[in-house]
Amino acid sequence: MGRLDHDTALPKACRLLAAVATLALLAATGATAEAADAKTATSAADFGGMDGLVAAAKQEGELNVIALPPDWANYGTMIETFQSKYGIKVNSAQPDASSQDEINAANQLRGQARAPDVFDLGANVALRNTHLFAPYKVATWNDIPEPLKDPNGTWVNDYGGYMSVGYDADRVPAITSVADLMKPEFKGKVALNGNPTQASAGFHGVMMAAIANGGSADNIEPGLEFFRKLKETGNFLPVDPTPATIASGETPVVIDWEYLNVAQSKQLEGQIDWKLVVPEGAAVGAYYVQAINKDAPHPAAARLWQEFLYSDEGQNIWLRGFARPVRLDAMVKAGTVDKDAVAALPEAKGTPVYLTQEQINTQQKLLIERWDEAVQ
Repeated sequence: MGRLDHDTALPKACRLLAAVATLALLAATGATAEAADAKTATSAADFGGMDGLVAAAKQEGELNVIALPPDWANYGTMIETFQSKYGIKVNSAQPDASSQDEINAANQLRGQARAPDVFDLGANVALRNTHLFAPYKVATWNDIPEPLKDPNGTWVNDYGGYMSVGYDADRVPAITSVADLMKPEFKGKVALNGNPTQASAGFHGVMMAAIANGGSADNIEPGLEFFRKLKETGNFLPVDPTPATIASGETPVVIDWEYLNVAQSKQLEGQIDWKLVVPEGAAVGAYYVQAINKDAPHPAAARLWQEFLYSDEGQNIWLRGFARPVRLDAMVKAGTVDKDAVAALPEAKGTPVYLTQEQINTQQKLLIERWDEAVQ
């Protein structure tokens, strides 16, 4: 009887606590389901359309990017515009990191709120790590040429350009060819942007030297030999160039993407006479790769970022940074391209060389095995 009285003395409190617990559980379950849906969404349609995606991304409120220097392909403007347009805070980590550093960060920070949501990678690193990517197709998917995207949307090329040689015209003679870099006037002055075993710019710089010395997309060895001799002559400068090293004169010659060298010439105008050349007969082109981290802490914001990058607005922002966006041809045809920005792109003579994914993998493997020995 006492137990019955005890049991009947608590029902209101129990029911209240149970109701609160149930609501909390439903709220938690709902939030988890929403996050889970965002993590598995393969297009804006999974959010009910762009408005739903924007709402979900705004609810998350933040986006983590990594290895995006503000002066690289106009990413400073890209980030500022995205933040202003959607009211989403962009956390930009390690802006001067390499593609491999991006992957390392994703692995080290997995499950943490600081993990990168999206990647901007050189193809050589991207193709080794596709297991980390979440498939997603942006609204402008059909504008992207088939060879420049994974059929399932796991990765997509975003912007590209040609390898070039930038130089301080007040410190070194005019450069017209890769062979010029062997001259005595360039002693201790020739820098390469990034370790070619980890950075796409460095890798394609070695490939440019290979093409200029009788190599091909299937034979990077002449490029390795070129840098070995450049090291022997004392012309190779083992310093990773940055805007600061260029401005200070520490790296008066930089082998890098055309859009970065053009950006330097604009930024340093009136201070340094920074020029660039895409060597004739050695034009090597490549695109970078965009992907979403499958463990992104802000999965909706990550997908909205992709939509913005591949919109006319985002593509024109890259173009104004002298990078050639992947939808360039489609935008020219549609009349949505910034014509002044197209006219400002550097000249590249001859037929450019683009490596296939198989060629990148094969030549990258050779570089990994032999680069350190060549330049030590």
